[in-house]
Amino acid sequence: MRPLSLLLSASILLLPAIQASAQSAPYPSTDQVMSTVEVPPPPQRVRLDDSQLEEVCGQYAMSNGWRLKVEPSSSGISAKIDRQRPMRLIAVAPDKFVSRDGNVVLQFNPQSDRGDMTMSYVPDARTAQVVVIGATSLAQR
Repeated sequence: MRPLSLLLSASILLLPAIQASAQSAPYPSTDQVMSTVEVPPPPQRVRLDDSQLEEVCGQYAMSNGWRLKVEPSSSGISAKIDRQRPMRLIAVAPDKFVSRDGNVVLQFNPQSDRGDMTMSYVPDARTAQVVVIGATSLAQR
């Protein structure tokens, strides 16, 4: 009987020590850190008539030496740089055209004397970089 009473008294003495060690443990984290991904909606298409499209169509000399040819297409414009494949862009405003993925934007200023245009694009989807290139019209549209 003696060993049982010793065991019981020892456990009673150890109880405060166990409670103290439990209280000194760090609290669970209440900060719920969540990463977010922003997904932009697809660009809203604007219907343009043929005369509005003709204002932006033509050839442009870009500031980096490229040549850009802009032609009307069924869904907006077709833009071709040098000998590359043409890009299809849809109108989101009378003077602004965007690729379906949003990575290429052409902003025209047809009212300027030189027919200025700015092209911005994402060169690599793996980086957070946007390249902006200015251009002027080569010929009267």
